[in-house]
Amino acid sequence: MPPRRTGKTESEHRRPTPQFTVHLPGAEQRGVDQDAEWCILQIGDEQRRIRFHDYDEIYRIPGLYEHLFYEKLQCNSPRVVRDLVDEVLGDKNMTPDQLTVLDVGAGNGMVGQELVDLGVQSVVGVDIIPEAAAATERDRPGVYDDYRVVDLTQVSEEDDKFFQSVGFTGMTTVAALGFADIPPTAFAQAYNYVEPDGLIAFTIKESFVGDDDESGFSLLIRRMREAGVIKELAEQRYRHRFSVAGEPLYYFAYVAQKQADIPAEWLAPLQPA
Repeated sequence: MPPRRTGKTESEHRRPTPQFTVHLPGAEQRGVDQDAEWCILQIGDEQRRIRFHDYDEIYRIPGLYEHLFYEKLQCNSPRVVRDLVDEVLGDKNMTPDQLTVLDVGAGNGMVGQELVDLGVQSVVGVDIIPEAAAATERDRPGVYDDYRVVDLTQVSEEDDKFFQSVGFTGMTTVAALGFADIPPTAFAQAYNYVEPDGLIAFTIKESFVGDDDESGFSLLIRRMREAGVIKELAEQRYRHRFSVAGEPLYYFAYVAQKQADIPAEWLAPLQPA
């Protein structure tokens, strides 16, 4: 288990003064799929177009992620998940410092920071891109006990031993499911590192959880519910953020309790062709 530590609160972290300007095209992108949205980034006299899901580019620029998603588009997801986890802990007469959390798709540490501010004393981050780890070290040093750059669909023996050894009693994955960012097999791998009865908190766009959605993650969660692999404890529909065109994007946040591992044979049909 990683050593316990006291992380800095959000107010103690110094935010860089933005050295850029972001131009949103607005109505020009009305009807554009969420994972295809883009903006124009201006640094000095140079302008370039950045797609929102090109996280490696966004993380390289100090302050850009927060300015774009949290200031301009008013993203709520980390706060909503924090509050829902806090509610469930209260219902179960638990305290945050009882949790050892694996933060999947940790990005530049926004969710990890919320967990530390809540009182969770042990958080491990994992993301597939090194730019995310570098941005966390730059923007929120000390939030995570450990941060691993890992492809969860191809975990090395060393990383597998580490994740198995921690004894996670919680897992979070926020605003990264349903698109191509975290495939179902990666979610399942992380989920199986959590101890039985551990808390699983995640968010997903509402269109990915309807009965008529046949995407891989939707099918996996549906099967987990039906087979009793997971037990839902709390659910909340909320506005994740606004689209570039100014339209609200609604997500569901869930906190559930792990009942059993996800069987390996479930995952083969969900692998990309």
